[in-house]
Formats: sequence, structure tokens, C-alpha cells
Amino acid sequence: MRFKYSLQSSLRSLRTHKSRSLLTILGIVIGITSIIMVMSLGQGAQDLILGQVQGMGSKTIIVVPGRQPKGPSDVAQALSDSLKERDFIAISNIANVPTARRVMPIVMGAASAAYGSDTYRLTIFGGGSAMAELFSLTTETGTFFTDEEVRGKQEVAVIGSKVKTELFGDGDAIGERIRIKGRNFRIVGVLTEQGSGSFVNFDEVALMPYTTAQQYVFGIKYFHRLFIEADTEADIARTVADIQVTLRSTHNIDNPDKDDFFVETQADIAERIGTITTALTLFLAAMASISLIVGGIGIMNIMLVSVTERTREIGLRKAIGATYRNILTQFLTEAVVLTSVGGAIGIALGAGLSFIASLILTQVVGSGWHFTFPIQAAVLGFGTAAFVGLIFGIYPARQAAKKSPMEALRYE
Repeated sequence: MRFKYSLQSSLRSLRTHKSRSLLTILGIVIGITSIIMVMSLGQGAQDLILGQVQGMGSKTIIVVPGRQPKGPSDVAQALSDSLKERDFIAISNIANVPTARRVMPIVMGAASAAYGSDTYRLTIFGGGSAMAELFSLTTETGTFFTDEEVRGKQEVAVIGSKVKTELFGDGDAIGERIRIKGRNFRIVGVLTEQGSGSFVNFDEVALMPYTTAQQYVFGIKYFHRLFIEADTEADIARTVADIQVTLRSTHNIDNPDKDDFFVETQADIAERIGTITTALTLFLAAMASISLIVGGIGIMNIMLVSVTERTREIGLRKAIGATYRNILTQFLTEAVVLTSVGGAIGIALGAGLSFIASLILTQVVGSGWHFTFPIQAAVLGFGTAAFVGLIFGIYPARQAAKKSPMEALRYE
């Protein structure tokens, strides 16, 4: 029952000084609100990115030229021209990679497109006719280019919705020609609006046959990526192993440590992205939690002031039988109640602001963004707030408990 009386006394004291109590817990509220928002928006961003990666299909395997970067100094090694036509042909050979359902080269880069007096800076994606299925794309008008147009290096393009709006406005783009790198490309299709939430912003691209992009836009004879789709998810490991063996053979590599390419699966990419976003979110949450320490120091200062103001009250309590432990419990309870209330307010405020931010981001990046309430962060934040109150309340509580009844009663 003693704790019940201490709690009642603490609540009564806090209600007596409402303004001071609110100002005292402000640091705790800001800290918990920041943590909830960072964790919620961080999880939302991670879910969005992983959703876009997984949207390419769990059976998709990507071959990247250059050595796999293991640190900042290795990034330049990834900028390689090691993937050539012979590699595409070798991997496409069913005798080399029997579990590969589809193999498609990708070349990409930026360029300016012009129509009449209007120009627009866009991203060029050169690939095969399977791009629509691989990236889950549909056309609002027109169609995608065909395998025959890929083999014939035809100057055709499928443009994103924003490119269409910027260059053609409300007019019909199908059959019109845009000028890129001095060549005229006939528009055969306009993509359905994707929204900027896509892993690649397909609203701002021009898709064309990779053969056309290689020869007329980039002037290269190599590929930036090779996309391979395995027959089944169970065949992914075997497909990766066959791809590695095939490429080492075409590149005359007998030591895997000297590979001038690396192979990634969707699971690898998802794991790497998850690790990066989680680490970044935790780092930002740690930065936000600094305000909890500031709030704890503020509570300690206010509690010390409270001890001084209530010296006579402490003396009176001791005179009628309150023990060292009673006084210590009362002031510790006040500190914990303060921080716990601040934690509860911070969780509610953080959840509300995160929800509002998610609604705004949904409009900005598209329907791929979803509100996520981080239950673990809320539990941890509330517990941390109570712990901060306990730690920073010990010193003021001990100062109060050590006061002599006689001296306290004589205090003016």
C-alpha cells in the first residue's frame, strides 16, 4: 500500500504544478516523438524500397560488371566494360545455363530528348522486349517494341508519362518522333503512370532496344547489366553457379578471386538494402535519443528545485514517522511518473505525426508508401523514458531523503 500512497502523493504534487511539470517533460516528449517518427518513417522507406526490389521477381538474377565493391575504395572497380555480347550469347545457351528461362542485357544512361522547341532530360533504358514483364510495366497507349525491332536496331522508343507530358502536353505522342543524340526515335508506346515510388522512376525514362541504345545513343559494345530469370526459385542457386562458371570460361578466369563480374539475386539485394536502411534508421534514432538525456537532466534540475521548495513538507513527513525509504520512494516515483507521462505523450504525438507524414508521402511517392507503427520502438521508448526518470531522479530523491527533520522544519 505504501507505493500506492507514494503514487497518489506524486500525482497530487504534479497536478499542483502543472505548468512546471509540462515544461519539465518537454525534452522527454520531443525525444520520444523523434524516435517514433524516425523508426516509423524509416520502416516505411525500407518497406517501399524492398517492395520495389521484390517487384522485379524473386527469380531474377542480375550480373554486374566489375569486382564487387567491398568498400568506398572499390566503387571505381564496378565501372567496368567486362560484360560483352559473347557473355550474353554464352549465358543464353541452354547447354551452359539450362535453368535460365530468360536472359536480357541492359544498358542505361542519361540523355536529352527534343521535340520541336521543347527539350527534356531523361533516363535511357535499353533492353529487350521482355522489359515490360520483368519490370511489371504496362502502356497507357501504344505497345512495346518487339524482338524483331531489337534485332534490327530500330529507332523506336517507349516513353514515360512525365516525358510525354513535358514534350507533347495533351497531344498524342504515338507515331511522333523525338530527337536523341542526333537520331530521330519514333514513339511506339507511352507507359502508364508509375509514380516516383518505383525503384526506378519509369515516368522519366525512354525505353528502347538495347541494340539501338548501344549503337546510336551510347556508342558502346558492352552491357551495364545482364538480367537472368531462373525457371523456379529452387533453381536460383544452381543458375547462379552456372552463370559464374560460364562467365569465368568466357573471360578466361581460373581463380574466383579475380572475377571481373559479380552476381546478385533479389534476396542478396533485399538483405543489403535492409541492412543499410536499418543501420541508418538506428543511427538517426540514436541521434534523436540525445534529447532524452537532455530531458533527464532537466528533470533532475526541476526535482532538485522541488526538493528545496518542499523542505518543510519533507521535515513534517519525517516528524510524523516517514522513513528515509518513504521519502526516497516518493520523489523517485514523481520522477518516473513525469518521464512516463512524457513517454506516453511522445508516443501518441510521434504516431500521429508519422501518420500525417505518411499520408503526405503517399501523395508524393505513390501508393507504395504505407504507414507503419513501430511497436517495439514504442515499448522501448516508454521503457527508456521511465528508466531516464529513475536514473536522473535518484540524486534529488536521495537529497530529499537525507534531510534532517529538525533542520527541515526550521527551513524558511
